[in-house]
Amino acid sequence: MTELHDPTAFRTALQDWLGRTDLTPPEDHSLEAHMTQFRRVQRALYDADFGRYGWPETAGGLGGPDVLRAIVGEEIVGRRLAEPGPWSMLEVLAPTMIDYAHPELAAEMVPKLLRGDEQWCQGFSEPGAGSDLASITTRATQKGDKWIINGQKVWTSFAQFSQRCILLTRTGDAGTPNHQAITAFFVDLDTPGITVRPLRTMHDVDEFCEVYFDDVEVDAGRMLGNPGQGWQLAMALLPYERSTCFWQRIAYLYSRFDALIEAVKRQGQVVDSDLGEVYLALHTVRCRSAATQRRLAEGHKLGPDTSIDKVLLANAEQLLYDTARNLLPGVIELEDSEWRTEYLYSRAATIYGGTAEVQRNIIAHRLLDLPKG
Repeated sequence: MTELHDPTAFRTALQDWLGRTDLTPPEDHSLEAHMTQFRRVQRALYDADFGRYGWPETAGGLGGPDVLRAIVGEEIVGRRLAEPGPWSMLEVLAPTMIDYAHPELAAEMVPKLLRGDEQWCQGFSEPGAGSDLASITTRATQKGDKWIINGQKVWTSFAQFSQRCILLTRTGDAGTPNHQAITAFFVDLDTPGITVRPLRTMHDVDEFCEVYFDDVEVDAGRMLGNPGQGWQLAMALLPYERSTCFWQRIAYLYSRFDALIEAVKRQGQVVDSDLGEVYLALHTVRCRSAATQRRLAEGHKLGPDTSIDKVLLANAEQLLYDTARNLLPGVIELEDSEWRTEYLYSRAATIYGGTAEVQRNIIAHRLLDLPKG
């Protein structure tokens, strides 16, 4: 129905469908339950066609502007029907496959992700290469029509639930400049030689993983782009991470802000200026993200300016949970609650996706043209 290419009509139809469809998540708040619920929601959206709008027809979609995907994420995550983490992988990795994989591979694989049949992960960071991706050491060596991969990745979200991985490797020789020596592959995680080890973090969730590659064979046809094009792929991926994904994350934080207000009221406290500051921070990042969404919808290329979005989002997230800790005495310290888990997770908001220091350096040098100190 082409009329659903209009964002207003699309949102109205989606809201009506959600009002008639029971996607209530289970009481189980484990990571495994969240992943199962995400797949359930994905399948329902796909079968009802809402999960196909905003994606190109060549990859199993129904066309329409990218903003339709942002609307779906906002409605689903804002209603707490699915968690924002798994959704971010969908919005980051599917566009990357569409842009860089052979068309036949994208046409085969992307619908599996959209339907919730599969989960994919992103193999970028390494123990010695987090925000500095140009220094990765995981190496791919060509052997006939195969590439042999050896190395280690870390902070790989949801790898234990994933069937595929978009992987950055080093392929150039010793004289190749770092940024020209990186190549991306689409790797099946059941390939012999791959070991996935979940990492349990201080918020007591094993969302992140270490992934080891020991003489892993990958067909040359699974290369994304051309040899040495991995850095370009990584830089093209970041706008997706900081546009639609952030829009969903903001919707989630607004839902938690509403929950905080209700919790404060139940304790008989007055909604004061602390909550006003949180609202202002959330509203600021939402306005910034809305502008980013519009630019993306108009076909503009996003670049270092999205570092502003990242800094604002991290600040708003930490302020929200700092305020929750101040206004709900003892809840975070003494109770095994969502507030405690999310407060601990928020400590990493200024680290994941590029540290705050790196983002501020990008803003200073690439946007403001300030001299390096």
